Amino acid sequence: MRRAETARDRRPGALLLPGVVALLLLLAGCAAPAGPAAPERPAGPVTQEPVVAEPGEAAVPTSVRIPAIGVDEPGLVRLGVAADNTAEVPQDFDRVGWFDRGGNPGPTVLMGHVDSRSGPAVFFDLRDLGPGDVVEVGRSDGTTLRYAIERTQQVPKDAFPTFEVFGAASPDLLRLVTCAGDFDRGERSYVDNFVVHARML
Repeated sequence: MRRAETARDRRPGALLLPGVVALLLLLAGCAAPAGPAAPERPAGPVTQEPVVAEPGEAAVPTSVRIPAIGVDEPGLVRLGVAADNTAEVPQDFDRVGWFDRGGNPGPTVLMGHVDSRSGPAVFFDLRDLGPGDVVEVGRSDGTTLRYAIERTQQVPKDAFPTFEVFGAASPDLLRLVTCAGDFDRGERSYVDNFVVHARML
């Protein structure tokens, strides 16, 4: 079950990640040359279907459950780098996406919308999480990994901590990302991102 909708302010929004050049460099191996390097995988937008492990692929995230805020998403969608070199986001506002690193080491990154024109979206209550809350991530091999939240942060999109969120780091880390802050009607986007940092138990 997904959490019940609440009577809160409802504004349209879409999760957009800045620092695209840095993100592409990360996918290329955390190098820092003068120009961006194209990621090995995925090349262009990927089909947003429920995640399943591809032949020869290690176990990948397929579901997420966050009891403290009533999120129970049984089918993650696989996200990559879109044709315009931005990070893809779920097309369905009620779905959570897993950012496919193409085998590169680093934290597991899950992204979801905060709301839509019709009301709260899947990560609407993400800001209510705090240290010690648990996130359960199911995997394609049938196992479930449990993470404890260490901290949360709200940052302007033009100061998004790309390397901290997407960079090569311990694989026992989890990041949850959504939008936050004021809604810029001209840009049709929120001005901030909200990031949850968690570590495997």
